Amino acid sequence: MLDGRTDKKIAWDAIKNSLLNEKGISKYDAVKLYPEFVLPRATFITLKKDGHLRGCIGSLIAHRELFDDLTINAKKAAFEDPRFKPLSSEELSQISLEVSILTPAVLVQYDSIEDLKSKIIQGEDGIILKLGNNQATFLPQVWEDIPDFDTFFNHLCRKAGLDGNCLANHPQIYKYQAHKIK
Repeated sequence: MLDGRTDKKIAWDAIKNSLLNEKGISKYDAVKLYPEFVLPRATFITLKKDGHLRGCIGSLIAHRELFDDLTINAKKAAFEDPRFKPLSSEELSQISLEVSILTPAVLVQYDSIEDLKSKIIQGEDGIILKLGNNQATFLPQVWEDIPDFDTFFNHLCRKAGLDGNCLANHPQIYKYQAHKIK
């Protein structure tokens, strides 16, 4: 059974290897300790600096082995999040890293916004919103910053490039949970 510390170490090692050329735990050694690292898993890596978002990249669908998903998403969060410039070695000591391992997303069947409200567990469910070619997600921890259902979905609609009231157009809603490792 994974302990969480190893997941986080793998993500940190991927970033440090890119920035400082430091070698970390190898995939071979990680799998010897925890065979679960070869199972397909979807992960998100969130970086914060002084409590503010500094990078967040992840996978919504488990399409890679856990070890690979952690390393790829850690590097992308640090160096390829289009909202931020690439992380510098000078910033490294000021960065906190959080790993989220996602459960498979489940389509929510709903008839109305009120019905949807009854099927979403605030603080526990991450949400994927899809309408046409537009899509966005908020991890479950976003509820900590936006605890109001209407405001949460308004921001999620806008993140997807849609009108803030896009729930009126009955988008597809998927929910998932995340095991968070700080």
